[in-house]
Amino acid sequence: MNATETPATATLKERWDNLLSTNPALRIRNAAAELGVSEAELLATRIGDGVTRLRPDFRGILGEVGKLGRVMALTRNNDVVHERKGTYLNPQLGEGHVGLFVGAEIDLRIFWHAWAHAFAVLEPGKEGVRYSLQFFAPNGEAIHKIYLIAESDAGAYHDLVQQFRSEDQAPEVQVAPMRDGHPERPDTQVDVAGLQQEWLALKDTHDFHLLLRKYMVSRSQALRLAPAGDYAVPVNNLALRTIITKAAAEQCPIMVFVGNPGMLQIHTGEVTKVMDVPEWFNVIDPDFNLHMREGAIANSWIVRKPSVDGMITALECYDSKGSQLIQLFCKRKPGIPELEQWRALVAAVEAEQRLA
Repeated sequence: MNATETPATATLKERWDNLLSTNPALRIRNAAAELGVSEAELLATRIGDGVTRLRPDFRGILGEVGKLGRVMALTRNNDVVHERKGTYLNPQLGEGHVGLFVGAEIDLRIFWHAWAHAFAVLEPGKEGVRYSLQFFAPNGEAIHKIYLIAESDAGAYHDLVQQFRSEDQAPEVQVAPMRDGHPERPDTQVDVAGLQQEWLALKDTHDFHLLLRKYMVSRSQALRLAPAGDYAVPVNNLALRTIITKAAAEQCPIMVFVGNPGMLQIHTGEVTKVMDVPEWFNVIDPDFNLHMREGAIANSWIVRKPSVDGMITALECYDSKGSQLIQLFCKRKPGIPELEQWRALVAAVEAEQRLA
């Protein structure tokens, strides 16, 4: 048996240890994929060895994270990673289906139905121990992670872990499949005229989700069925790179939305430094990092929706399954029209990269 082989009876922890012996830099998400398990299942094998299971009191835990001070919030899907430094302020966690943090730094929309597991994690690293809180969906996929940074209050972190520590510290976790979304209906079964009419009558972009539910269409299907007149324009999949690069060069403040079934994380402000590494397009700024696997983008659209503040323009990117990867808007608040600088920037990209 060579160094990369493990016996069929090896535990998951032993298989992970063996994998790390051959590739010490392998990230846990990639290791989980290689071992055919979820990230939460793999993380749970370290309970008692740097990992503590927390009670699934997610509202309670998040209600305390403001005490940690300045931290790094991380939300990702399969192909985009969104990292934002700041303090968790203005929590609105309530009893409804959606929770909020609304701040200039940390801006989150929380969808509680997809939250199932919570852990406190201690990881040794080159620069010392790294502490985090990590949250997972029923299927073991990561929903959200909060990392302490140099300015964070480590004492408050340890107090929080003690407060929410679960009595169950068994080194395993039970996962279950997520409920699949509704499959798309054929376009011929959709009331396209009604969808288009209500799209044109929108007063608030947040009402678009209600429109999708009413007409039982997915976001990507709605874009295909959009009203005539450049309300949804397919563009080259380099549009994301181009728009972000232009926004950085022109210092046009933008909003970057990245989400998964349990979380939507938003950055608002200017971006400055863009960088390429193999397969990934990146923004590397002091307080905001974005990592986008460009090859995963299957469709890109410039999307326009009416509102009481005028037309709202976005870039939306989707994967091959029709799942949204990322959205870009210009920085704005209700009651304020979007910047003409942004409209001109997007129009220039649309003219260059519009698909027939």
